[in-house]
Amino acid sequence: MPKPLSLPFDPIARADELWKQRWGSVPSMAAITSIMRAQQILLAEVDAVVKPYGLTFARYEALVLLTFSKEGELPMSKIGERLMVHPTSVTNTVDRLVRTGLVAKRPNPKDGRGTLAVITDKGREVVDAATRDLMSMDFGLSAYDADSCGDIFTLLRPLRVAAGDFEDA
Repeated sequence: MPKPLSLPFDPIARADELWKQRWGSVPSMAAITSIMRAQQILLAEVDAVVKPYGLTFARYEALVLLTFSKEGELPMSKIGERLMVHPTSVTNTVDRLVRTGLVAKRPNPKDGRGTLAVITDKGREVVDAATRDLMSMDFGLSAYDADSCGDIFTLLRPLRVAAGDFEDA
């Protein structure tokens, strides 16, 4: 995908100036606009890396989560909890992984109604290869050093706590 032509100015800074003139200073507007644009940039870069593996970043995250589990399998409900997505999204993600042979589904023996998603050997190979590629491009964050990445994580943590993602210990 070709990169768009660069603008001769920062459009978010310009919007912030115009916002101040019209409605007064609201630093949170420029911050959220920057975050949303960064998310677009990062998702496009990461998706371009995982696409050759038949993945999206959401599918990649599900595979990684399965590799982190002791047995390489998790209940569908647990996947949704851990990835913080709606059950319908989990079903769609896992079903696509099943169709490509990266994941299998089986009944959960501990819960007669539940289903387990199980990573396959092919899924392990694909997630390892995709991970190597993502790590080699610093998950799209090569403009930052390790300390700055830590700062970003720390800066965004209170937002995630306030959203109820987890309890801050």
